[in-house]
Amino acid sequence: MFGSRVAVSDLSLTVNRGEIFGFLGPNGAGKSTSIKMLLGLVRPTGGHAEVLGLPAGDVDARRQIGFLPEDFRFYDWLTAAELLHLHGRLCGMSADRLRTRVPEVLELVGIVQHADRLLRGFSKGMLQRLGLGQALIHEPQIVFLDEPTSGLDPIGRRMVRDVIRAQRDRGATVFLNSHLLSEVEITCDRVAFIKDGEVIAARDLRTSSAEGFHVTAQVANLSPSGLAQLAGLVRAPRYEDEQLTFDVSSQDVLPEIVRLLVASGADVYRLTPEPLALEDLFVKLVGEDRGL
Repeated sequence: MFGSRVAVSDLSLTVNRGEIFGFLGPNGAGKSTSIKMLLGLVRPTGGHAEVLGLPAGDVDARRQIGFLPEDFRFYDWLTAAELLHLHGRLCGMSADRLRTRVPEVLELVGIVQHADRLLRGFSKGMLQRLGLGQALIHEPQIVFLDEPTSGLDPIGRRMVRDVIRAQRDRGATVFLNSHLLSEVEITCDRVAFIKDGEVIAARDLRTSSAEGFHVTAQVANLSPSGLAQLAGLVRAPRYEDEQLTFDVSSQDVLPEIVRLLVASGADVYRLTPEPLALEDLFVKLVGEDRGL
């Protein structure tokens, strides 16, 4: 709680080792606060959380965590290499190991040519890349990334996706908070949706078309009674100017829907099913983002 405001309430969440997990929700839903509680940066007023089998905030757990916050501030009088050396030492890495690890990380995030450049001359995208590098410098077992592609161009976003997948391949867990749902959809293994500080749904994105299909059809002469019958088979039917749209859980019901429409006296000219996108699912589950 922050004063009288409850930021996170009844949050129940499990993230498996070695997966890329997306944490999704509208502004003000409690995502960043939840991450800070798992990191031990904010103390909850109740409940219990574990990270890597240890209580959240435990020093041994924090040694194995990498973190890129959404709003970060780096010492701009340092060079990129010096900043990574500093964070590596803070993580307990030896000077000998950092001599090889710092160039590796600079290469990994695509700024090795700027190793000796002062940060005050970095663009937002370059700082974002460096921020990702500091989160990975000590090869953590779990990486928390809060809006990691903010300020990056398409090439930078692809780099972040590749880096995230590489962390999973080495056995690390990635906990990702992002508003770029297209990036989440092609990167994450599982996602959870949070609203008003509570997880309202979780989905496995490795299961293709798990949420069904959005269907667009060109239909003439659809009567109100025919539309009412259709509502018993589909989700969210809408009909206007001979365009009919609705959602279904499976394409298997489409022949039955066509038969129902024709039997009601409608003329069906075209019917196109498309897999329901994560953005559509987001809006359906949490509603429109009101900018809270």
